[in-house]
Amino acid sequence: MDFLDGSLLDIEQNVQPAAMSPPDSSKTKLQLPMSCDPPGPLNPVKQLVWIIFGATGHMGRSLVRSCLNQGDLVVAVGRVFENTIQSMQGWHENCFGTLCDVRSRESVQGVLERAIQHFGHVDIIANCSGYGVIGACEDQDDHEIRNQFETNFMGTLHIIQLSLPYFREQGAGRYLIFSSTSGALGVPGLGPYCATKYAVEGLIEAMLYEIDSFNIKATLVEPGLVRRDEPDWDSNPLPTWGHFLIKPASEPYSHPTSPALHAKRMVQWLGDKQPTSAVKCAELVWQLGHCSYPPLRLLLGSYAIESIRDRLRSIIEELEDWKHLHFPVPPDAQLNEEKSESEDSAKRNSVMNQNEPKQK
Repeated sequence: MDFLDGSLLDIEQNVQPAAMSPPDSSKTKLQLPMSCDPPGPLNPVKQLVWIIFGATGHMGRSLVRSCLNQGDLVVAVGRVFENTIQSMQGWHENCFGTLCDVRSRESVQGVLERAIQHFGHVDIIANCSGYGVIGACEDQDDHEIRNQFETNFMGTLHIIQLSLPYFREQGAGRYLIFSSTSGALGVPGLGPYCATKYAVEGLIEAMLYEIDSFNIKATLVEPGLVRRDEPDWDSNPLPTWGHFLIKPASEPYSHPTSPALHAKRMVQWLGDKQPTSAVKCAELVWQLGHCSYPPLRLLLGSYAIESIRDRLRSIIEELEDWKHLHFPVPPDAQLNEEKSESEDSAKRNSVMNQNEPKQK
């Protein structure tokens, strides 16, 4: 994929090096809420260095353009089977192109080293890479499931584990991890893919508590129905749609109205409609990188908002239905349980002491 084809040619006429023309944040129409302290008159824009994994995908390309258009410096990370170093070198004077397979720790480590060597430091790491297989849970084999986990979850974990020591030493850093509404909703036909996104959500939410004292921030970006990465068109034997591979349905799931085919119908509709603008999403993600108080989650698009709101409403209603099924322990019974546990513990200790060899 040639990044210059209809992508950065229009940027070169608008972007000047930051030293010549400082970024004008007023050009961005959409804006994050003031509680985030987004870039603006009260929070002047500073030139930051980004590493953007998945930069050759639909969402990644849009984010690279947005960052360059605002005067930031970008390390655009493409996938090995799609690009060559030579094809990425001429993208833009403020952009350094490189290749990576996020499933490999050594490959991710190489990206970090080249980025620091080229720009001197790194401020923000965004991971836009993603991969999914459409098919019933029963129909997906071990290879397909493991590959989704290795790309979506382990790839994210590699990026974080290898860059955290650098951010800690630097005393600041930021992660923008592209998740999905599939990390909050179970989508028929995308079971293993949803599982990888649920895992990423849990990872980032837990990690926030661990890294907050180091002045390192992280946000889960959840776009609603935005086509992002493209799969390996040449080497993968499965048909493709968007950034998903389509697994042929087995007989029990092959009926046109089968719930397992819901994901296929959804991405087919997505390919025709594109309800959420990747360009506007990228503008907001750029603001997210420059705001002072980033949220844990950034939901982008009405589909993401409504679908997750409906999911949370359903959970609350379910809790209300079952809240009467509680099992409080009466105070007297609790005292008896504690006394019994204490006696059992004393007996175990006594037996252990009797069995210990005598020291001569």
